[in-house]
Amino acid sequence: MLEKIPNISFNSSEGATDIEFLRLSELFSRIAKNPTHNPRKLHRLNFFALLIVTSGSGTHQVDLKRYAIQKGSVLKIAKGQVHAFEESLGYEGYLVIFTEDFVLKYFSESTINFISQLYNYHISQPLVENSTFNDFFLKQILEELQTKDSYAKKEIISKMLELYLLKLERLAHSSNSDKLKKEYFEHFVNFKNLVERNFSTTRNAKQYAERLSITPKHLNTIVKTVTLNTTKAFIDQYVILEAKRAILSGGYSLKEVSYQMGFDEVTNFSKFFKKHTGLSPKQYKFTI
Repeated sequence: MLEKIPNISFNSSEGATDIEFLRLSELFSRIAKNPTHNPRKLHRLNFFALLIVTSGSGTHQVDLKRYAIQKGSVLKIAKGQVHAFEESLGYEGYLVIFTEDFVLKYFSESTINFISQLYNYHISQPLVENSTFNDFFLKQILEELQTKDSYAKKEIISKMLELYLLKLERLAHSSNSDKLKKEYFEHFVNFKNLVERNFSTTRNAKQYAERLSITPKHLNTIVKTVTLNTTKAFIDQYVILEAKRAILSGGYSLKEVSYQMGFDEVTNFSKFFKKHTGLSPKQYKFTI
């Protein structure tokens, strides 16, 4: 019988709610004291993680594929991906973990569009090799975390992380841009653009396929190849993302958000939102 892969939520012993920097030794020490899961077995994250290797070498499993890592390697593990540490770590480093809400609240929209790994993680590979700016990033972040002046601390840390992710994306793009079938990538980008423009008027996968002049089955194959999700799941997740953005802005009533997302009734939007997030829109607003 197959063992169910556990879903791991963001949980900080330091009281952090959206971002944390951990030495790997600290991570394993924390889990040993309070074993909620075994990090050496497959588990699915509901947040984002960066595994930054500072010395040594070894392997790490992401979405059932094993990656060789060493000093200078960075593994970008997206929300929803499955990963596992090896039994005996032959390397040292840091794990940077942060939530989708952190990204939506502190990152610029242009940066989110550039960082394709966050939402479309099969456009680029999770492994970035030979990064020469890891040590500088870690030094700057750790200094900021240790400063006693709390003024704008979260904003400063977010901008450091935002810049680091953009540099990682540029490095990854230069080495991985040709790995996805060109035809699939072009169709996916066209589909994604259509969803961004039309999600409030239709969430029907068949209609998007018709606009792209391909069959729904072929579109589903393309979307699953790129994102590991079905066409419908991708559309629904995009609507949820936009809804979260609207709620986070604080400038709209629930009725206005519902209308922006293409729902005539607030109750229908609330049911849709809760189905995909486990929270009602009101509950979500008060958890951030």
